[in-house]
Amino acid sequence: MKSFASDNYAGVLPELMDALHTANQEHARSYGADDITDRTTQLFRDIFGTDVDVHFVFNGTGANVLSMGVATHSYNSVLCAETSHMYWDESTAPETFTGCRFIPTTINKDGKLTQETINERLIRKGDIHFAQPKVVSVTQTTEYATTYTLEELKAIGELTKSKDLYYHMDGARFFNAVAALDCSIKEMSTDVGLDLLSLGGTKAGMMFGEAVIVFNPELKKHMAYKHKQSMQLASKTRFIAAQFEALLSNDLWKKHATHANSMATLLEKSIKDIQGVDITKPVCANGVFAKHPESWNEQMWEQYPYYVWDEHTNEVRLMCSWDTTEEEVKGFTELMRKLSS
Repeated sequence: MKSFASDNYAGVLPELMDALHTANQEHARSYGADDITDRTTQLFRDIFGTDVDVHFVFNGTGANVLSMGVATHSYNSVLCAETSHMYWDESTAPETFTGCRFIPTTINKDGKLTQETINERLIRKGDIHFAQPKVVSVTQTTEYATTYTLEELKAIGELTKSKDLYYHMDGARFFNAVAALDCSIKEMSTDVGLDLLSLGGTKAGMMFGEAVIVFNPELKKHMAYKHKQSMQLASKTRFIAAQFEALLSNDLWKKHATHANSMATLLEKSIKDIQGVDITKPVCANGVFAKHPESWNEQMWEQYPYYVWDEHTNEVRLMCSWDTTEEEVKGFTELMRKLSS
């Protein structure tokens, strides 16, 4: 069965399976003191164009919690989009492990934070009765699968620097965003002024593992200790690093992210003129948001599971992944047309 529920549902890229097999041939030092991790860390530095620190973690929640933990004290607050995964879908893990308050911040119609909406939350500086803002976190792609432009990201970066805030990006679908914008990894990270990046690997085709990229020298001082304290330091780090090494080599990430994005574009084009279907958000990367009659759901789910994003309006989220095919898009479309007639 294939689905349009989540790119997390997809399997593992064959190239990464090969990388795992290769990494499995010999013994190696543990906790990241191995040659594969060293090599992959240097590859990250080459691609990001600066002396970043790289900390490999098990999952996306761990990446976000680690990022927030190193950037805050327990009396701080984190400003994030009102729809953000960190706020809605990571249970209370961020609050539990950081002690911080997470403040949902108004988004625009495309799911993005702006300088204006962030500024509205930057109040009561120095007031001991109020959680002090310390981090602005953006999600790229957004929860609506839209993308911030480089100019929009730079504008938020300039604001954070002027207000003495750290700038974090939740990049669960970072590679899809870079492919969609047709820019370089460096242009969408180092050059927009990020201090921290939670870099997604699983949705890009890895079996497991994400990475926290640290740009800010001050945060680097504490990161190794926080990494261990957060219980995200893998003893066999090389198996996460090996997957990233393969993904970053020869632009493999770009090949598969571009394919996933193109399948979403094809899906939108295929269903947008079906009676009863309303595309609700711009299709920028590998997700399509649409409304259709709720009565279609059960029959659609029998063949192509997907998530209902808004139960009140039956707005649904349709995600494409590295292994989505044109035939699956065609089958989904044909079933939807049948239900509409």
